[in-house]
Amino acid sequence: MAQHFSLSACDAVGFDLDHTLCRYKLPASARLIYNSFAQFLVKERGYDKELLTLTPEDWDFCCKGLALDLEDGTFIKLADDGTVLRASHGTKMMSPQTLAEAYGKKEWKRFVSDTGTPCHSGKCYFYDNYFDLPGALLCARVVDSLTKNRGQKTFDFWKDIVAGIQHNFKMSAFKENCGLYFPEIKRNPGKYLHSCPESVRKWLWQLKNAGKIILLITSSHSDYCRLLCNYILGNDFEDLFDIVITNALKPGFFSHFPNQRPFRTLENDEEQEALPSLDKPGWYSQGNAAHLYDLLKKMTGKPEPKVVYFGDSMHSDIFPARHYSNWETVLILEELRGEEGEAEETEPLEKRGKYEEPKVKPLNTLSKKWGSYFIDSVSGQGNKEDALVYTWSSKRISTYSTIAIPSIEAIAELPLDYKFTRFSPNNSKTAGYYPLVQDALNP
Repeated sequence: MAQHFSLSACDAVGFDLDHTLCRYKLPASARLIYNSFAQFLVKERGYDKELLTLTPEDWDFCCKGLALDLEDGTFIKLADDGTVLRASHGTKMMSPQTLAEAYGKKEWKRFVSDTGTPCHSGKCYFYDNYFDLPGALLCARVVDSLTKNRGQKTFDFWKDIVAGIQHNFKMSAFKENCGLYFPEIKRNPGKYLHSCPESVRKWLWQLKNAGKIILLITSSHSDYCRLLCNYILGNDFEDLFDIVITNALKPGFFSHFPNQRPFRTLENDEEQEALPSLDKPGWYSQGNAAHLYDLLKKMTGKPEPKVVYFGDSMHSDIFPARHYSNWETVLILEELRGEEGEAEETEPLEKRGKYEEPKVKPLNTLSKKWGSYFIDSVSGQGNKEDALVYTWSSKRISTYSTIAIPSIEAIAELPLDYKFTRFSPNNSKTAGYYPLVQDALNP
């Protein structure tokens, strides 16, 4: 494979929506997601009311790349070889001695090295995006509560978390004003969403005017997608995209056979009949990458059109697009924004009420409890110094991403023929990060 990657060489450019084209104001959206689930657990499932109260320090627990063992309530941070770097029971971090006794230097029991999805086995869950992270904090506090109040050592709360997802995010929730999440986003989108910078809008039109087929492929439903795109891009957003696919149910969009996941037409945001194939550009629901690729062949007149896909989730976007469809992939990784993170927006003093919600540590900044998303240290034996190792998340980034960037804005003013150095076995593990990689990522 060539050492460099260029957008000008691609025939089609695809985008995820949430946390990719649409950037959220992370402190505010994290609070909203947490509250959506916590209120459901307390009011509908009888969990302790202490779940509703958070301190600013609680948010430090949030770190992408953690796996939750659903049976024993343990959170795990993995090294690239599958060994355990750090662990906590609920929010309580394990000491180095307890960690060594529990895990030693063996691969974690749930780790499967030859697949891209070792942590979605039904016995564990892997947290890899900003919709997930408030749920990690909630689940950890549920474990704390059940351990303290009921002395539990094994857990079955996950069924209630799934019920909370269904309550807040089911397909009809937006239309029915169900749960906390959608009604609040509708009421005050500016509190939670960043508008697309003008540089990004110009860049999208530049891609389209250069003859690229522009795709939007999101697992969000069509009504929520419409709200987001109207807010971030303007009410002419549909002119930008040749093909819009909502309720894509990724990663299944890439991994399922066409007959398992046909495309469906939409009428007033309601899904209609299943289509035997995809014959023309437009707005569709569900679907599969194979039928989409057949349409791209027809539209480009090429037997193997080259596709690049931008997304923020390794599990739903990057791994499946690369592994199943062999597309180029651009990972949006806000952790690359560094310690600047994202400032909490506060109202002027005279506008604040007596009660102020606690400030949230931006989810893309370093966790004191878990350390870096990219690297960690392993204590040396005897007289040996501590060694720096890459995390399992870091290894997956360099294995399945073409490049990784902090946001689309970071590349929007580059020429389309700019040559990015890609991740590859022939380059260093940090070569595909753009712009220049932080020192902490380059031991």
